[in-house]
Amino acid sequence: MSFDTLLKGGVLPDGTTADIAISDGRIAAIAPAIEAEAGETIDIAGNLVSPPFVDPHFHMDATLSYGLPRINASGTLLEGIGLWGELKPLLTHEAVKERALAYCDWAASMGLLAIRTHVDVCDDRLLAVEALLEVRQEIASYIDLQLVAFPQDGLYRSPGARENTIRALDLGVDVVGGIPHFERTMADGRASVTELCEIAAERGLMVDMHCDETDDPLSRHIEQLAYETQRLGLQGRVAGSHLTSMHSMDNYYVSKLLPLIAEAEVAAIPNPLINITLQGRHDTYPKRRGMTRVPEMLKHGIRVGFGQDCVLDPWYSLGTADMLDVAFMGLHVAQMTSPDDMRRCYNMVTTESAAIMGLEDYGLEVGKRADLVVLDAGNPIEAIRLRATRLMVMARGKVIARRQRSPMRLEIPGRQADIDRRFRIPDPT
Repeated sequence: MSFDTLLKGGVLPDGTTADIAISDGRIAAIAPAIEAEAGETIDIAGNLVSPPFVDPHFHMDATLSYGLPRINASGTLLEGIGLWGELKPLLTHEAVKERALAYCDWAASMGLLAIRTHVDVCDDRLLAVEALLEVRQEIASYIDLQLVAFPQDGLYRSPGARENTIRALDLGVDVVGGIPHFERTMADGRASVTELCEIAAERGLMVDMHCDETDDPLSRHIEQLAYETQRLGLQGRVAGSHLTSMHSMDNYYVSKLLPLIAEAEVAAIPNPLINITLQGRHDTYPKRRGMTRVPEMLKHGIRVGFGQDCVLDPWYSLGTADMLDVAFMGLHVAQMTSPDDMRRCYNMVTTESAAIMGLEDYGLEVGKRADLVVLDAGNPIEAIRLRATRLMVMARGKVIARRQRSPMRLEIPGRQADIDRRFRIPDPT
Protein backbone atom coordinates (compact mmCIF):
# COMPACT_ATOMS: atom_id res chain seq x y z
CA MET A 1 0.00 0.00 0.00
CA SER A 2 1.19 3.51 -0.79
CA PHE A 3 0.08 6.87 0.57
CA ASP A 4 0.59 10.45 -0.53
CA THR A 5 1.97 11.54 2.85
CA LEU A 6 2.96 9.68 6.00
CA LEU A 7 3.38 11.54 9.30
CA LYS A 8 5.50 9.53 11.73
CA GLY A 9 5.38 9.57 15.52
CA GLY A 10 2.98 12.42 16.24
CA VAL A 11 1.38 12.83 19.66
CA LEU A 12 -2.42 13.01 19.42
CA PRO A 13 -4.39 15.32 21.73
CA ASP A 14 -5.38 12.32 23.90
CA GLY A 15 -1.71 11.57 24.55
CA THR A 16 -1.31 8.52 22.33
CA THR A 17 1.48 8.32 19.77
CA ALA A 18 0.48 7.50 16.20
CA ASP A 19 1.43 7.59 12.56
CA ILE A 20 -1.04 9.27 10.21
CA ALA A 21 -1.34 8.28 6.56
CA ILE A 22 -2.93 10.63 4.04
CA SER A 23 -4.23 9.96 0.54
CA ASP A 24 -6.35 12.01 -1.85
CA GLY A 25 -6.65 14.83 0.66
CA ARG A 26 -8.10 12.61 3.39
CA ILE A 27 -6.87 10.74 6.44
CA ALA A 28 -6.44 7.16 5.23
CA ALA A 29 -5.10 5.52 8.40
CA ILE A 30 -4.12 6.26 12.01
CA ALA A 31 -2.16 3.58 13.86
CA PRO A 32 0.70 3.20 16.37
CA ALA A 33 3.02 2.30 13.50
CA ILE A 34 2.37 2.36 9.75
CA GLU A 35 5.02 0.81 7.54
CA ALA A 36 4.26 1.77 3.97
CA GLU A 37 5.57 3.70 1.02
CA ALA A 38 4.59 7.34 0.71
CA GLY A 39 5.23 10.21 -1.63
CA GLU A 40 6.59 12.10 1.40
CA THR A 41 7.36 10.80 4.89
CA ILE A 42 7.57 13.48 7.58
CA ASP A 43 9.06 12.86 11.01
CA ILE A 44 6.99 14.68 13.64
CA ALA A 45 8.10 12.51 16.56
CA GLY A 46 7.24 13.94 19.97
CA ASN A 47 5.24 16.85 18.56
CA LEU A 48 1.55 17.44 19.09
CA VAL A 49 -0.57 16.81 16.00
CA SER A 50 -3.98 18.40 16.30
CA PRO A 51 -7.05 19.17 14.25
CA PRO A 52 -6.79 22.76 13.03
CA PHE A 53 -7.78 25.74 15.10
CA VAL A 54 -11.27 27.14 14.67
CA ASP A 55 -12.48 30.69 15.31
CA PRO A 56 -16.28 30.74 15.69
CA HIS A 57 -16.55 34.53 16.05
CA PHE A 58 -14.68 37.15 14.04
CA HIS A 59 -15.18 40.42 12.13
CA MET A 60 -13.20 40.08 8.92
CA ASP A 61 -14.76 43.11 7.25
CA ALA A 62 -13.08 45.31 9.87
CA THR A 63 -9.82 43.44 10.46
CA LEU A 64 -6.46 45.18 9.95
CA SER A 65 -8.18 48.58 9.75
CA TYR A 66 -6.73 49.87 13.03
CA GLY A 67 -6.23 53.65 12.92
CA LEU A 68 -8.71 54.24 10.10
CA PRO A 69 -9.91 56.96 10.27
CA ARG A 70 -8.76 57.25 13.92
CA ILE A 71 -8.20 55.06 16.96
CA ASN A 72 -10.71 54.19 19.67
CA ALA A 73 -9.60 56.66 22.36
CA SER A 74 -11.92 55.44 25.13
CA GLY A 75 -11.52 51.74 24.38
CA THR A 76 -15.26 51.17 24.76
CA LEU A 77 -17.59 49.04 22.70
CA LEU A 78 -19.83 51.98 21.87
CA GLU A 79 -16.99 54.16 20.62
CA GLY A 80 -15.82 51.22 18.54
CA ILE A 81 -19.27 50.94 16.95
CA GLY A 82 -19.28 54.70 16.34
CA LEU A 83 -15.81 54.54 14.82
CA TRP A 84 -16.87 51.68 12.55
CA GLY A 85 -19.77 53.90 11.45
CA GLU A 86 -17.23 56.57 10.44
CA LEU A 87 -15.12 54.03 8.56
CA LYS A 88 -17.93 52.32 6.64
CA PRO A 89 -18.50 55.11 4.07
CA LEU A 90 -14.75 55.09 3.36
CA LEU A 91 -14.54 51.36 2.66
CA THR A 92 -13.88 50.06 -0.82
CA HIS A 93 -14.45 46.58 -2.13
CA GLU A 94 -10.77 46.22 -2.96
CA ALA A 95 -9.53 47.34 0.45
CA VAL A 96 -11.88 45.05 2.38
CA LYS A 97 -10.88 42.11 0.23
CA GLU A 98 -7.16 42.87 0.41
CA ARG A 99 -7.17 43.09 4.21
CA ALA A 100 -9.30 39.95 4.54
CA LEU A 101 -6.99 37.93 2.30
CA ALA A 102 -3.95 39.17 4.21
CA TYR A 103 -5.59 38.08 7.45
CA CYS A 104 -6.44 34.67 6.00
CA ASP A 105 -2.81 34.13 5.03
CA TRP A 106 -1.83 35.01 8.58
CA ALA A 107 -4.49 32.68 9.97
CA ALA A 108 -3.42 29.78 7.76
CA SER A 109 0.17 30.14 8.95
CA MET A 110 -1.11 29.74 12.52
CA GLY A 111 -3.11 26.61 11.74
CA LEU A 112 -6.43 28.49 11.88
CA LEU A 113 -8.37 26.82 9.08
CA ALA A 114 -12.01 27.55 9.94
CA ILE A 115 -13.46 30.98 10.68
CA ARG A 116 -16.99 32.27 11.20
CA THR A 117 -17.05 35.98 10.45
CA HIS A 118 -19.87 38.43 11.02
CA VAL A 119 -20.23 40.90 8.17
CA ASP A 120 -22.09 44.19 8.58
CA VAL A 121 -25.16 44.45 6.34
CA CYS A 122 -26.17 47.98 7.38
CA ASP A 123 -24.29 49.50 4.44
CA ASP A 124 -26.81 49.58 1.58
CA ARG A 125 -23.99 48.85 -0.87
CA LEU A 126 -23.42 45.43 0.77
CA LEU A 127 -19.85 46.10 -0.26
CA ALA A 128 -18.28 44.04 2.52
CA VAL A 129 -20.70 41.16 1.91
CA GLU A 130 -19.74 40.94 -1.74
CA ALA A 131 -16.02 41.26 -0.96
CA LEU A 132 -16.10 38.48 1.64
CA LEU A 133 -18.14 36.21 -0.61
CA GLU A 134 -15.29 36.50 -3.09
CA VAL A 135 -12.76 35.84 -0.33
CA ARG A 136 -14.69 32.75 0.76
CA GLN A 137 -14.42 31.35 -2.74
CA GLU A 138 -10.74 32.20 -3.17
CA ILE A 139 -9.62 30.59 0.11
CA ALA A 140 -11.87 27.53 -0.08
CA SER A 141 -8.91 25.25 -0.78
CA TYR A 142 -7.43 25.89 2.66
CA ILE A 143 -9.90 27.72 4.95
CA ASP A 144 -13.58 27.10 5.73
CA LEU A 145 -15.11 30.57 5.93
CA GLN A 146 -18.68 31.03 7.19
CA LEU A 147 -20.36 34.42 6.82
CA VAL A 148 -22.97 35.77 9.23
CA ALA A 149 -25.42 38.44 8.07
CA PHE A 150 -24.92 40.94 10.88
CA PRO A 151 -27.07 44.10 11.17
CA GLN A 152 -24.42 45.89 13.23
CA ASP A 153 -26.53 49.01 13.83
CA GLY A 154 -29.70 47.13 14.75
CA LEU A 155 -32.25 45.25 12.66
CA TYR A 156 -34.90 47.89 13.44
CA ARG A 157 -32.70 50.78 14.55
CA SER A 158 -30.89 51.03 11.23
CA PRO A 159 -33.03 51.94 8.18
CA GLY A 160 -32.89 49.22 5.58
CA ALA A 161 -31.12 46.71 7.84
CA ARG A 162 -33.91 44.14 7.63
CA GLU A 163 -34.04 44.32 3.85
CA ASN A 164 -30.26 44.19 3.62
CA THR A 165 -30.15 41.11 5.85
CA ILE A 166 -32.49 39.33 3.45
CA ARG A 167 -30.45 40.51 0.46
CA ALA A 168 -27.24 39.22 2.04
CA LEU A 169 -28.79 35.81 2.72
CA ASP A 170 -30.04 35.70 -0.88
CA LEU A 171 -26.46 36.33 -2.04
CA GLY A 172 -25.28 33.23 -0.21
CA VAL A 173 -24.38 34.33 3.33
CA ASP A 174 -24.49 31.25 5.57
CA VAL A 175 -25.78 32.29 9.01
CA VAL A 176 -28.37 34.71 10.44
CA GLY A 177 -27.00 37.22 12.96
CA GLY A 178 -28.35 40.02 15.10
CA ILE A 179 -27.60 42.49 17.90
CA PRO A 180 -30.76 42.80 20.02
CA HIS A 181 -29.16 44.78 22.87
CA PHE A 182 -28.34 47.59 20.42
CA GLU A 183 -31.95 48.14 19.40
CA ARG A 184 -33.69 51.23 20.78
CA THR A 185 -35.72 49.37 23.39
CA MET A 186 -35.69 46.02 25.14
CA ALA A 187 -38.97 45.26 23.36
CA ASP A 188 -37.42 45.92 19.95
CA GLY A 189 -34.52 43.70 20.92
CA ARG A 190 -36.85 40.83 21.80
CA ALA A 191 -38.79 41.31 18.57
CA SER A 192 -35.58 41.24 16.53
CA VAL A 193 -34.59 37.91 18.09
CA THR A 194 -37.98 36.47 17.19
CA GLU A 195 -37.95 37.72 13.59
CA LEU A 196 -34.36 36.72 12.87
CA CYS A 197 -34.91 33.22 14.25
CA GLU A 198 -38.02 32.90 12.09
CA ILE A 199 -36.00 33.91 9.02
CA ALA A 200 -33.40 31.27 9.86
CA ALA A 201 -36.02 28.57 10.44
CA GLU A 202 -37.73 29.35 7.14
CA ARG A 203 -34.43 29.12 5.24
CA GLY A 204 -32.95 26.18 7.16
CA LEU A 205 -30.00 28.26 8.36
CA MET A 206 -28.01 28.54 11.58
CA VAL A 207 -28.26 31.51 13.95
CA ASP A 208 -25.38 33.31 15.69
CA MET A 209 -26.47 36.39 17.57
CA HIS A 210 -24.45 39.04 19.39
CA CYS A 211 -26.42 38.70 22.57
CA ASP A 212 -26.34 40.82 25.74
CA GLU A 213 -22.88 42.22 24.99
CA THR A 214 -23.27 44.68 27.82
CA ASP A 215 -22.61 45.14 31.53
CA ASP A 216 -26.35 45.61 32.10
CA PRO A 217 -27.49 42.80 34.43
CA LEU A 218 -31.08 43.25 33.22
CA SER A 219 -30.34 42.46 29.58
CA ARG A 220 -32.40 39.34 28.84
CA HIS A 221 -32.03 38.57 25.13
CA ILE A 222 -30.33 35.20 25.61
CA GLU A 223 -33.52 34.09 27.38
CA GLN A 224 -35.54 35.06 24.30
CA LEU A 225 -33.03 33.34 22.02
CA ALA A 226 -33.34 30.09 23.98
CA TYR A 227 -37.14 30.36 23.85
CA GLU A 228 -37.24 30.94 20.09
CA THR A 229 -34.80 28.09 19.52
CA GLN A 230 -37.20 25.73 21.29
CA ARG A 231 -40.31 27.16 19.65
CA LEU A 232 -38.92 26.91 16.12
CA GLY A 233 -37.08 23.61 16.45
CA LEU A 234 -33.64 25.16 15.95
CA GLN A 235 -31.89 23.11 18.62
CA GLY A 236 -28.20 22.60 17.90
CA ARG A 237 -28.16 25.32 15.22
CA VAL A 238 -28.06 28.43 17.42
CA ALA A 239 -25.26 30.27 19.21
CA GLY A 240 -25.32 33.24 21.54
CA SER A 241 -22.11 35.24 21.20
CA HIS A 242 -20.53 37.28 24.00
CA LEU A 243 -23.27 36.94 26.69
CA THR A 244 -21.26 39.32 28.86
CA SER A 245 -24.28 40.60 30.80
CA MET A 246 -24.33 37.23 32.53
CA HIS A 247 -21.23 38.22 34.51
CA SER A 248 -23.37 40.89 36.19
CA MET A 249 -26.66 39.02 36.58
CA ASP A 250 -28.22 37.98 39.86
CA ASN A 251 -27.16 34.44 40.74
CA TYR A 252 -30.72 33.30 41.32
CA TYR A 253 -31.77 34.36 37.82
CA VAL A 254 -28.72 32.66 36.31
CA SER A 255 -29.68 29.45 38.12
CA LYS A 256 -32.89 29.54 36.03
CA LEU A 257 -31.26 30.77 32.81
CA LEU A 258 -28.48 28.21 32.40
CA PRO A 259 -30.82 25.19 32.34
CA LEU A 260 -32.97 26.97 29.72
CA ILE A 261 -29.92 27.50 27.48
CA ALA A 262 -28.86 23.89 27.95
CA GLU A 263 -32.38 22.57 27.27
CA ALA A 264 -32.55 24.55 24.01
CA GLU A 265 -29.06 23.29 22.96
CA VAL A 266 -27.93 26.87 22.39
CA ALA A 267 -24.13 27.18 22.23
CA ALA A 268 -22.18 30.03 23.82
CA ILE A 269 -19.29 31.89 22.20
CA PRO A 270 -17.36 34.09 24.63
CA ASN A 271 -14.50 36.15 23.23
CA PRO A 272 -11.99 36.43 26.08
CA LEU A 273 -9.51 38.94 24.65
CA ILE A 274 -12.21 41.41 23.66
CA ASN A 275 -14.73 40.83 26.43
CA ILE A 276 -12.21 41.67 29.16
CA THR A 277 -11.03 44.83 27.40
CA LEU A 278 -14.36 46.30 26.29
CA GLN A 279 -16.51 45.39 29.29
CA GLY A 280 -16.33 46.91 32.75
CA ARG A 281 -15.19 50.26 31.36
CA HIS A 282 -17.65 52.15 33.54
CA ASP A 283 -16.50 50.40 36.71
CA THR A 284 -14.05 51.81 39.21
CA TYR A 285 -13.28 49.06 41.74
CA PRO A 286 -14.12 46.28 42.15
CA LYS A 287 -13.99 45.95 38.35
CA ARG A 288 -15.94 43.21 36.58
CA ARG A 289 -14.02 40.64 34.53
CA GLY A 290 -16.18 41.07 31.44
CA MET A 291 -16.45 37.44 30.36
CA THR A 292 -19.49 35.23 30.68
CA ARG A 293 -19.80 32.32 33.13
CA VAL A 294 -17.90 29.64 31.25
CA PRO A 295 -17.32 27.05 34.02
CA GLU A 296 -20.95 27.21 35.09
CA MET A 297 -22.08 26.73 31.48
CA LEU A 298 -19.89 23.68 31.08
CA LYS A 299 -21.33 22.14 34.24
CA HIS A 300 -24.79 22.46 32.68
CA GLY A 301 -23.67 20.75 29.47
CA ILE A 302 -23.74 23.92 27.36
CA ARG A 303 -21.37 23.79 24.40
CA VAL A 304 -18.83 26.62 24.60
CA GLY A 305 -16.37 27.80 21.95
CA PHE A 306 -13.87 30.62 22.37
CA GLY A 307 -13.72 33.25 19.61
CA GLN A 308 -11.10 35.84 18.75
CA ASP A 309 -13.61 38.52 17.65
CA CYS A 310 -11.18 41.26 16.56
CA VAL A 311 -7.64 41.82 15.31
CA LEU A 312 -6.31 45.35 14.73
CA ASP A 313 -9.66 47.05 14.22
CA PRO A 314 -11.88 49.76 15.81
CA TRP A 315 -12.48 47.58 18.88
CA TYR A 316 -9.09 45.98 19.53
CA SER A 317 -5.59 47.31 18.94
CA LEU A 318 -3.80 43.96 19.21
CA GLY A 319 -4.18 40.39 17.96
CA THR A 320 -2.17 37.80 16.05
CA ALA A 321 -4.64 35.30 14.56
CA ASP A 322 -3.45 32.89 17.24
CA MET A 323 -6.28 30.92 18.83
CA LEU A 324 -3.86 29.72 21.51
CA ASP A 325 -3.71 33.34 22.72
CA VAL A 326 -7.49 33.18 23.00
CA ALA A 327 -7.42 29.89 24.93
CA PHE A 328 -4.63 31.20 27.16
CA MET A 329 -6.59 34.31 28.10
CA GLY A 330 -9.86 32.41 28.47
CA LEU A 331 -8.22 29.92 30.81
CA HIS A 332 -6.97 32.71 33.06
CA VAL A 333 -10.13 34.79 33.14
CA ALA A 334 -12.37 31.77 33.77
CA GLN A 335 -9.87 30.43 36.35
CA MET A 336 -9.88 27.07 34.56
CA THR A 337 -6.46 25.86 35.71
CA SER A 338 -7.01 22.17 36.46
CA PRO A 339 -5.57 19.77 33.86
CA ASP A 340 -9.04 18.75 32.69
CA ASP A 341 -10.17 22.36 32.43
CA MET A 342 -7.09 23.40 30.48
CA ARG A 343 -7.78 20.63 27.99
CA ARG A 344 -11.34 21.88 27.71
CA CYS A 345 -9.97 25.32 26.82
CA TYR A 346 -7.92 23.72 24.04
CA ASN A 347 -11.05 21.96 22.79
CA MET A 348 -12.87 25.30 22.81
CA VAL A 349 -10.56 26.57 20.06
CA THR A 350 -10.65 23.29 18.13
CA THR A 351 -13.31 20.57 18.33
CA GLU A 352 -16.00 22.42 20.28
CA SER A 353 -15.93 25.44 17.99
CA ALA A 354 -15.95 23.12 14.96
CA ALA A 355 -19.13 21.53 16.31
CA ILE A 356 -20.72 24.95 16.84
CA MET A 357 -19.97 25.80 13.21
CA GLY A 358 -21.35 22.45 12.04
CA LEU A 359 -18.08 21.36 10.39
CA GLU A 360 -18.89 17.74 9.61
CA ASP A 361 -15.63 16.94 7.75
CA TYR A 362 -13.42 18.03 10.65
CA GLY A 363 -11.23 16.03 12.99
CA LEU A 364 -8.39 13.54 13.33
CA GLU A 365 -10.37 10.52 12.19
CA VAL A 366 -10.00 8.11 9.30
CA GLY A 367 -12.02 9.34 6.35
CA LYS A 368 -12.05 12.98 7.46
CA ARG A 369 -10.45 15.70 5.41
CA ALA A 370 -6.69 15.91 6.07
CA ASP A 371 -6.61 19.30 7.78
CA LEU A 372 -4.22 19.37 10.73
CA VAL A 373 -1.50 21.29 12.51
CA VAL A 374 1.74 20.06 14.09
CA LEU A 375 2.85 22.06 17.12
CA ASP A 376 6.11 22.34 19.03
CA ALA A 377 4.50 20.95 22.17
CA GLY A 378 3.97 17.58 23.78
CA ASN A 379 0.30 17.94 24.68
CA PRO A 380 -2.55 20.49 24.51
CA ILE A 381 -1.76 22.01 27.91
CA GLU A 382 1.82 22.63 26.88
CA ALA A 383 0.59 24.09 23.60
CA ILE A 384 -1.47 26.67 25.50
CA ARG A 385 1.29 27.44 27.99
CA LEU A 386 3.81 28.14 25.24
CA ARG A 387 1.41 29.39 22.57
CA ALA A 388 3.40 26.79 20.71
CA THR A 389 5.12 27.34 17.38
CA ARG A 390 3.32 25.78 14.43
CA LEU A 391 5.87 23.47 12.83
CA MET A 392 3.58 22.41 10.00
CA VAL A 393 0.09 23.18 8.75
CA MET A 394 -1.71 20.84 6.37
CA ALA A 395 -4.91 21.72 4.51
CA ARG A 396 -6.80 19.26 2.31
CA GLY A 397 -3.82 16.90 2.45
CA LYS A 398 -1.27 19.48 1.28
CA VAL A 399 1.38 21.08 3.47
CA ILE A 400 0.78 24.84 3.28
CA ALA A 401 3.16 26.05 6.00
CA ARG A 402 6.38 24.74 7.57
CA ARG A 403 8.76 26.06 10.19
CA GLN A 404 11.90 24.49 11.63
CA ARG A 405 12.19 24.09 15.39
CA SER A 406 15.18 26.12 16.57
CA PRO A 407 15.92 26.49 20.30
CA MET A 408 17.57 29.71 21.39
CA ARG A 409 21.30 29.46 22.15
CA LEU A 410 22.25 31.03 25.50
CA GLU A 411 25.85 32.19 25.80
CA ILE A 412 26.83 33.77 29.11
CA PRO A 413 30.23 33.90 30.86
CA GLY A 414 31.24 30.41 31.90
CA ARG A 415 28.16 28.62 30.54
CA GLN A 416 26.35 27.86 27.33
CA ALA A 417 22.95 26.22 26.89
CA ASP A 418 20.11 25.66 24.46
CA ILE A 419 16.93 27.14 25.89
CA ASP A 420 14.04 24.73 25.39
CA ARG A 421 10.83 26.32 26.61
CA ARG A 422 9.04 22.99 26.47
CA PHE A 423 10.93 21.63 29.49
CA ARG A 424 9.54 18.18 28.54
CA ILE A 425 6.88 18.32 31.22
CA PRO A 426 4.93 15.04 31.24
CA ASP A 427 1.22 15.08 30.56
CA PRO A 428 -0.57 15.33 33.96
CA THR A 429 -2.63 12.27 33.07
